[in-house]
Amino acid sequence: MYRYLIVLSMVVLSVACQAESQQPALRIVTELSPPHQTLENGDVAGISTSIVKAVLKQAGLDARIEVYPWARAYYIASHTPNVLIYNMARTPERETEFHWIGPVASYRLGLTRLAERTDLNPSRPEQLQNYSVAAQRDDFAVEVLESYGLKAGRDIQLAADILESWRLLLNGKVDYVIDDAMAIPDTEQQLKLPAGTVRFVLAIKELEQQTYLAASKNTDPALLQKLLGAHQQVQRQQLYQQVMLAPHQAQP
Repeated sequence: MYRYLIVLSMVVLSVACQAESQQPALRIVTELSPPHQTLENGDVAGISTSIVKAVLKQAGLDARIEVYPWARAYYIASHTPNVLIYNMARTPERETEFHWIGPVASYRLGLTRLAERTDLNPSRPEQLQNYSVAAQRDDFAVEVLESYGLKAGRDIQLAADILESWRLLLNGKVDYVIDDAMAIPDTEQQLKLPAGTVRFVLAIKELEQQTYLAASKNTDPALLQKLLGAHQQVQRQQLYQQVMLAPHQAQP
């Protein structure tokens, strides 16, 4: 009887280990976008990343977060199963292309200019005609700007990431960048700029929204269920509330 119990225990352990090993590998892709996604000593950090890591922990999952220019991260998530991506704007065009795990950030995006450009004081987006704006390639902000009559390659300069957008602004290549007022101090610090180098001047209503942790379309259903349940649990945590309220507390 004792020998039988030992054998039975070994069988159960073997089955459990096999099931664990058969769990599909999970990847996570994102871009650098302070303060939501940052690099600290080689590790991906930031306030949105803290929510993503909390969701993974709650789900009992482990995956390395990979940083790419946004267009590359978007391509990977669009063409590869079992890939998570954040922060993703939930637009009608993307709705059926991804599984939406849940919000991990709240943005209040708008026009940001050099503080010294006191000649630039728009009161509405329609006044952007004849001015140039930097935005990230494949970012939903490009669609919004185009809805106001701007064109990519003419009025909209496409950049790989937010830091490249800022460099275009700093080098006088564009008049504005699209950014969040809350992100300005972190980005100034990352680029080693004096505080107050740039100024947030106009929020664009269509760019005020929550952004998501999303999963590629062919992600394993069992993984999706774990992630959805984990996100619901994380929403109850104080960390989540602090991150989601941050942009409203930082309004100029």
